[in-house]
Formats: sequence, structure tokens, C-alpha cells
Amino acid sequence: KAFGKTLDQFQALQFKLAELEVKLQSARIFLRQAAWKLDTKAKDASKFCAMAKLYVTDASFDVANACLQLHGGYGYLADYGIEKIVRDLRVHQILEGTNEIMRMIISRHMLSER
Repeated sequence: KAFGKTLDQFQALQFKLAELEVKLQSARIFLRQAAWKLDTKAKDASKFCAMAKLYVTDASFDVANACLQLHGGYGYLADYGIEKIVRDLRVHQILEGTNEIMRMIISRHMLSER
């Protein structure tokens, strides 16, 4: 509680939660599109997989990091679990090709399409 209200009653927090939900859902849609392209052996599947890996891992980390921030100092306590989620998501930006490598793959595909 703050100023006699529960935190979820503050409009700024509600707006932030809405933005995070949009980012998370758009990442899920992008991931499904890339998976579909891979399953159907689309010509641009590798480009879409690289774009999805880049976008989904960045978006997921951003959402989790924002949630940690909303927890304040409690976000760093292992009791709440959000700190582990942030740590786990950060490593996905590195595993299976760093996001910098994904950017190189994407740009090379774009340049080869001209």
C-alpha cells in the first residue's frame, strides 16, 4: 500500500502492466510465426528464427526486468523468484548464438535480398 491505496490501483502501474503484456504477447506471436516458417520450410525461415530469437529474448528480459523493478528492493530477494527469472532470461540472450550474432544473420539476409 501507498498513500492509502494498493499499488494496483495506481494508473501509472496499470499502464506499465498493459505495456508489458503487449510486449509479451507480441513476442509470443512472433515466435509462433517463426516456428511456422521453420515447420513449412519457408525460404526466409532462418531470418525469421534469428529475428524471433533476438526479439523474444530481448522482450522477455525487458518484461522480467521491469517486473523486478516493480518489486523494488524485494525483487532481488530469492524469496520472490523474480530475480531468478531475470537471471535465467539474461542467459538466453547469449545461448544458441548471441543477440549480436542474430543481428548479423538478419542483416546479411536483408542485404542478400536486394
